[in-house]
Amino acid sequence: MFTDHLNREMNVPKFPQRIVSICPAITETLHALGAGSAVVGRTKYCIFPEKEVEKISVVGGTKDADPEKVRALSPDLILAEKEENTKENVETLEQIAPVAVLEVQTVSDSYRLIRDVGRLIGRVEAAEALVNEIQQAWNALPQVVGQRAVYMMWRKPYMVVGDTTYIQSVMDHLGIENTAKHLEGRYPAITPELLKELDPDVVLLSSEPFPFSEKHQRELAEFLPDTPSILVEGEMFWYGSKMKDAAAYLSKLAVQMKQFE
Repeated sequence: MFTDHLNREMNVPKFPQRIVSICPAITETLHALGAGSAVVGRTKYCIFPEKEVEKISVVGGTKDADPEKVRALSPDLILAEKEENTKENVETLEQIAPVAVLEVQTVSDSYRLIRDVGRLIGRVEAAEALVNEIQQAWNALPQVVGQRAVYMMWRKPYMVVGDTTYIQSVMDHLGIENTAKHLEGRYPAITPELLKELDPDVVLLSSEPFPFSEKHQRELAEFLPDTPSILVEGEMFWYGSKMKDAAAYLSKLAVQMKQFE
């Protein structure tokens, strides 16, 4: 019996042999814990680990996993995440196999996700070892105390990261003040005028889901000429096992941001 992060109790196989993951971070975490061979289905956005996922059948996107493609894979367990996947899609897939829905809004939630994935696949010790390794690295990250920033993740309209999000929690962990934290919604849309009012010291431009580039930095400079921007790798702000790789990247980002203090 397993209780997922929506507090739903469900019967799941003790050692699942055919797993469909419809969340990219969960797919990567399964591989990091040594259960990659049991993953038979993934979304088109599950791109890590690169070589391994090429061999796994694609069942659609994170919002529209195709139930017929999933059914054809005969899964004994489906793994989802509350924000990444829709309630409607999850309810449809539940007619095929147990769907354990996990949820991540904070760094601590990410540790819980790793541990619970470990429980689900019978790799508790490996999960605990991974969490301990990540915690040690993240506890040593430099602090960007007093730096004010916004994290932009979409264009047309501009959208930024708000409160109760994993990325917000990462910013908190680094000591970065998110000037958009008070706005309504987890990923609020903003205008150039509002961005000026938010008055960040630095603008972080993510590589995904919208691929910001140097031309967008120039675009931003037209109405924020005195505010520097940094292109950041959006994948390094993923939760789960990606946190292990992200530690070195975030350390370098913190040093880079300190230059604008």
